[in-house]
Amino acid sequence: MGAGSIALARAARGRGEGGPSRPVPDKTAPAPSGARRPRLLAGASGGGHWVELRRLRAAFEGFDVAYVSTFESYAEVVAGHRYYAVPDASRFSLKGFAPIFARALVVMVRERPAAFITTGSAPMLPFLLMARLFGVRTLWIDSIANAEHLSTSGRIAKRLAHRCLAQWPEVGAQEDIECWGRIV
Repeated sequence: MGAGSIALARAARGRGEGGPSRPVPDKTAPAPSGARRPRLLAGASGGGHWVELRRLRAAFEGFDVAYVSTFESYAEVVAGHRYYAVPDASRFSLKGFAPIFARALVVMVRERPAAFITTGSAPMLPFLLMARLFGVRTLWIDSIANAEHLSTSGRIAKRLAHRCLAQWPEVGAQEDIECWGRIV
């Protein structure tokens, strides 16, 4: 298990935050035969957010991963994993979030993930909220494109996610959140 995978596993377990809301098995050791891996739901909108999320896949080692994004065609990119497509939405059309909230509820009930990770974007906010309501550990990584300040969605996520990360040290310092480095 690589360093990124260990950091993700620790974030999923909630180390340093009063303990997890649901226990997540330690996957640094080989799983006993027949043991189930903890489920991870990984989400991002299309384009650069999706590229960043896909670059984190080595950190998902030891997890049973399902993906969620805004393009049906991305299912081919993550063949062999469960995939859910959702409509795109933005802060300029709040009614566009209603079907995403409904889809997020269905996905959370079906997947029952131990952790949810996203590289940010407005369509993932409903998943973040549903994850919190389901007692799922959450990690929001704001996009690398936000080099001067946290995104609008990131400012909301900062209040909802168990951990919110910036990819620029200056943004992390300005927003009083951690910076673990850049994905890209």
